[in-house]
Amino acid sequence: MFEKLISFTREKSEYICENSFIIKNMNNIILFFIILTLLSTLYCSTDAIGFLALIVIFLSAVKLFIQKDSIVKINSIDTALLIYFIFVVISLAGSTLFYLSLKGFLKTCTYLGFYLTIVHFLNSNRNKINTILLTIAGIVSFESIYAVFQNTIPTNTNLTWQDVSYLRPEEVMTRVYGTLQPYNPNLLAGFLIVCIPVVYGICAKFLVKKHYKSGIIALIFSVICSWAIICTGCRGAYLALLAILGGIILISAKFLWQNYKKIYIAVIGVICSISALAILSLQSIRMRFLSIFIMRQDSSNSFRFNVYQASWKMFTDNWLLGIGCGNQNFREIYGLYMKTGFDALSCYNIFLEIAVESGIFALLAFIAFLYIMLSKGIRFVLHSNNIYDVILMSAGLLSIIGVMVHGFVDTVFFRPQIQIIFWIMCAVLRVKLFEEN
Repeated sequence: MFEKLISFTREKSEYICENSFIIKNMNNIILFFIILTLLSTLYCSTDAIGFLALIVIFLSAVKLFIQKDSIVKINSIDTALLIYFIFVVISLAGSTLFYLSLKGFLKTCTYLGFYLTIVHFLNSNRNKINTILLTIAGIVSFESIYAVFQNTIPTNTNLTWQDVSYLRPEEVMTRVYGTLQPYNPNLLAGFLIVCIPVVYGICAKFLVKKHYKSGIIALIFSVICSWAIICTGCRGAYLALLAILGGIILISAKFLWQNYKKIYIAVIGVICSISALAILSLQSIRMRFLSIFIMRQDSSNSFRFNVYQASWKMFTDNWLLGIGCGNQNFREIYGLYMKTGFDALSCYNIFLEIAVESGIFALLAFIAFLYIMLSKGIRFVLHSNNIYDVILMSAGLLSIIGVMVHGFVDTVFFRPQIQIIFWIMCAVLRVKLFEEN
């Protein structure tokens, strides 16, 4: 039925396709709005970012229905995501707060539609992958420079961003928050985490190609981006950064271990030692990192534990279909479960959030989506001898892994600034994995 509809519209619009300047340049127009959507993440509101993403989706839909070269192929990754979406729809239908849940559902539709749009675009425009990734590297480099500069000047730091009750004045950290709306260090950290593997990947590509000047410049930006993450004071991002750097060490070992084992170990050891010494020598950063391990003595940790307990009760009471999508819907129902004085907008855990909102089967489908993508990507990295494809695949893998690690203890995954980049990286991985097909 769907294929017949597409064939019919393409047949009727053949004349327009052959004579319309806009239709002939549709790919360039879509690319322009993709880049504009990426740029909007730096300053624009969530509504503005969503509106630009919808424009991209609309233009891709027009292209799908009127251009003959537009092809839609479904694979195992898409199937898992489709099953997830089906359970989200069922959860919406069964929500006791339907209209509140509808808003969250529409956001989910926008994100998934944007992912499918990027997949569809890149399938026929694989030469545009580098353009999109360079744009991501550019915006995260700008945001990192701004954040580092922000760290050097007096700012109106919100003291609720850190528990200072057990700290001396010199141990209190000035947390940077960048330009992203709304201002929040954790949001900035999540944005840097999802983007920084792209900067690392570009640096590696330049060095492999022996473009050393460009490689050194990219390396400097990599260091700036890494330092900007430290300056956010976001402990979940610290863990994510460690996971990303650990992944880089393992991936680089594939090419260096056999012939340069001793040099490789020495270089990694020196870099790790210098980095650890530099960070731990700064009292405020050291205390911020160590606060991860003092459990309920830190009010932020204690707050999360209380939210986890209440959210788990919400899940066990609504384990089959969940309560419906969206933070407004969540907040209304969470009030029935929360511990007094510990209000929250979400579960502060990606997987628990999905389970609470859409039920156990939606969670399993989302985990299946991640598992299929990551497992195929890791196999690709292990067996491919094309170093440039390995670098690109590694950037996508580390971006997704970083977001999942950060999202395990934070809520910013559901912000559009992070979702837009996350789904682009998923789309790049998906397109490269099924390039042969």
